Amino acid sequence: MESNTPKLGLALGSGGARGLAHLGVLEVLEEAGIKIDYLSGSSMGSLIGGLYACGVPLRYIRALAEELDWEHLSDFTFPRQGLLKGDKLLTFLKIMTKNKKIQDFNIPFAAVACNIENGDHVIIKEGSAAKAIRASTAIPGVFVPYQKRSQKLIDGGIIDPLPASTCYNLGADIVIAVDVGIKKLDSSVNNIFDVLLNTFDIMQLKYTQSSEWQVELTIEPELNNISAFDLDKAAYCIEAGRKAAADSLDTIKKLLKEDSYVQK
Repeated sequence: MESNTPKLGLALGSGGARGLAHLGVLEVLEEAGIKIDYLSGSSMGSLIGGLYACGVPLRYIRALAEELDWEHLSDFTFPRQGLLKGDKLLTFLKIMTKNKKIQDFNIPFAAVACNIENGDHVIIKEGSAAKAIRASTAIPGVFVPYQKRSQKLIDGGIIDPLPASTCYNLGADIVIAVDVGIKKLDSSVNNIFDVLLNTFDIMQLKYTQSSEWQVELTIEPELNNISAFDLDKAAYCIEAGRKAAADSLDTIKKLLKEDSYVQK
């Protein structure tokens, strides 16, 4: 019976360009006929997850990811609260989501952000999808925080880099988390972006070391040598996601009781 069918949630973690691996994971799950009932995401996880939940075909997201670079998103401003205004990113997101509201998505979805002024954990599951993703992807120091009413919102990875609990709260019975990790912290720092991203990765590392993900399965693509700014490595990241998901596919099918849950 439908009421006895477990609901699957997919929690997509933060990680900048490394988060493009989420595309590979989604491709493998879709090819296997595995239905996703709920999606949550932080930072790049919110962007990939949000576009997918909105109904954008994976082949279009992949084609876009493989052409995307920072010039497409760069709108430099006097660095008062961030190097980039984020207006170009917001415009791009409005086009990609067709200006939809989250509550009108094909798959229930939530984006995670952080209120920079008080540290609140902010979960956005209604209203403008583009604005929610813009807020969740506001890398501190890189993008100006997104102003949402009285809240000044920044990247969700600051407070919740792998938003599994959000997926359970949406209604999932089983949650698969996709952790794209951080770059190995032994690389040289040559510019302001390296400083900002290394700082961000160190914060995430300390957070994950002190946390235990209460999920049924965590997929971890091999991305140790990929920086959060390596958008030119999209194909590599996507394939890493595919491999990690394919290696986990048997486990996923067992978790979901394949006979009743995998789409025919």
